[in-house]
Amino acid sequence: MPQATIAYGPDDYQKVDLWLPDSPGPFRTVVMVHGGCWTTSIADRHLMDWAADDLRRAGYAVWNIDYRGVDRPGGGYPGTFLDAAAATDALRGEAARHHLDLRHVVAVGHSAGGHLVLWLAARHRLPETSPLRTPAPLPIAHVVSLGGLPDLEATAASPDNGCGTDVIARLVGDPGPARPDVYADTSVPRLLPIGIPQDLVNGREDAIIPYRLATDYIAKAGAEATLHTVSDTGHVELITPGTAAWSTAKRLIATAFAC
Repeated sequence: MPQATIAYGPDDYQKVDLWLPDSPGPFRTVVMVHGGCWTTSIADRHLMDWAADDLRRAGYAVWNIDYRGVDRPGGGYPGTFLDAAAATDALRGEAARHHLDLRHVVAVGHSAGGHLVLWLAARHRLPETSPLRTPAPLPIAHVVSLGGLPDLEATAASPDNGCGTDVIARLVGDPGPARPDVYADTSVPRLLPIGIPQDLVNGREDAIIPYRLATDYIAKAGAEATLHTVSDTGHVELITPGTAAWSTAKRLIATAFAC
């Protein structure tokens, strides 16, 4: 069980679970973001409980955020993005109380959460006119994306992705005169370079997230991003303690904090 649950808004899904090690702080801190196709009815933050508890036992504090998905009132554009931003920035207000070290925050996300952690790390690159801009976003030092979907344009053009294509339209919103390009502030490749190291961990046999979505993003991100392919691995194994994929993720997290 998490050691604390913090609300950052009035909605039932505007909450964060904080997992703390059984040791004195200050604690190295991981921001964790769940997937589920940006859809609350598919998954919420509790999907990450096993991974969060495993990291807690390894000595990390885990800030496991929730957010309103595209199927919740206020979700979609801009709400889902603003929730992820507000939940992450709320970490500052709890750091002193819980002995959290925010000098080098590592963000870890799975599936749709992989997109969101990369987007969180790229917020300083948002266009000046974007409604998603927030003042002084919490700096992210390193990102580990597990089976993520960073390129929303490529995902929308890939009917073989496990989330489908309709959800992308619900996530990025409708174009209009003031916002003709709905990907300019939502899809991570549009914000590159973000100046932050990114590790992508993908299962070679992932039937939900096509492997090419990872390789195509790596080609766009260049030296900022590194792809780690785990053989004989699908999608759920990426966040399952004891698997080769999760062991890879933990190794990358440890390395990120050692930098």
